[in-house]
Amino acid sequence: MDVTTSKNLGGAGALLLFISVFPFVGTYFIIPLIGLILILIGAKGLADNYQEDGIFNNALYGVILSIIGIVAFAAVFVYAIVGFFTELGLANFGIADFTSFATTITTMDPNVVFNAFLNHVGYILIAALVLFIFIVVAAVFYRKSMVLTAKKTGVGLFGTAGLILLIGAVLTIILFGLLLMWISLLLIAIAFFQIRTQPTQTATPPQQTM
Repeated sequence: MDVTTSKNLGGAGALLLFISVFPFVGTYFIIPLIGLILILIGAKGLADNYQEDGIFNNALYGVILSIIGIVAFAAVFVYAIVGFFTELGLANFGIADFTSFATTITTMDPNVVFNAFLNHVGYILIAALVLFIFIVVAAVFYRKSMVLTAKKTGVGLFGTAGLILLIGAVLTIILFGLLLMWISLLLIAIAFFQIRTQPTQTATPPQQTM
């Protein structure tokens, strides 16, 4: 895969991730997934062209850690919610029964509901902490990948985007951190498209001797 194809795939993937936050796009989970795959393919192509495996490897490690963190959080979150409903005797309520569920829970003893909440909120807090740690560590690997990409391609914007992404990951406890991470995706897309393809060197014809 040449540099032109790699940069176009990576840039398109970053743009797909950037626009996936919008409701009319994000509801289709396949779109951010495609964007992520395209970025990895683009990173792999650049790693091969510039003979720097760290570009792809660090990006891959970041993706794996991100997925593990999200899956772990989702699993513990669902476990806590199911446990909360079960303790209140509402485990059989479905999504269609939301109205009756709301009516039922408001008629319960507030102390019982509050105690059930306390018994399970700890799981959610622990899951959130684990997710935060995984996101920050993943961002460290993403930044390493982008710093190497900046050095090999000469596009300093990669390094800037990686730094903003890392700062945003650390600040995910507030909404501003998520905003920074979102902005970094746009910067990554721009950086990909700024990569200049190396011109093909043509062989010099041999000089004729008289």
